[in-house]
Amino acid sequence: MDFTKEKDDIFTSRNIISSDIVNTLSSAPPLSRYENQKRRDWNTFCQYLRNHHSLMSLPHCNSIHVLEFLRYLDQFGKTKVHNQTCPFFGVPDPPAPCVCPLRQAWGSLDALIGRLRAAYEEHGGNSEMNPFGDRAVKIFLRDVRNFQSKSRGISYEKKRKRSRRDQKIMAMEEVHPIHEGLS
Repeated sequence: MDFTKEKDDIFTSRNIISSDIVNTLSSAPPLSRYENQKRRDWNTFCQYLRNHHSLMSLPHCNSIHVLEFLRYLDQFGKTKVHNQTCPFFGVPDPPAPCVCPLRQAWGSLDALIGRLRAAYEEHGGNSEMNPFGDRAVKIFLRDVRNFQSKSRGISYEKKRKRSRRDQKIMAMEEVHPIHEGLS
């Protein structure tokens, strides 16, 4: 009889422990939009590896697999990237539709690699061996950016930061226009 009582107490204590864990997990603050996206991207990459390289484990992943993944994602892109033979190559707003493929935009790929690079390290990967930060991936992204820039007629040049001196001059010109009395 004592045995059954102890058995009931054990089950009760397990229920209490498991309910404490559930309460702790449910009281955790919700993840940010960035954290959610990073988790989804990481799961997508891991699923890609399982489906295409079933015998390979994550620590053996390298930049070649990352580049294959980026090329695989191109089929789901929504950005029109004109071929060099297309009459709208280099035209920012083409006047008519064409048969050029839809691809992933450079900005989307760049952000994706940033999230995957962070997720790799969060999952125990060595930062020096991070395949998402490899030179080949950086070169690939640069080439995608340059080609899409030419193809779409959109420049991806970085905006130059204005110095404090330039900001002060602009602020003074707003208050005291230079050409006020020269009409």
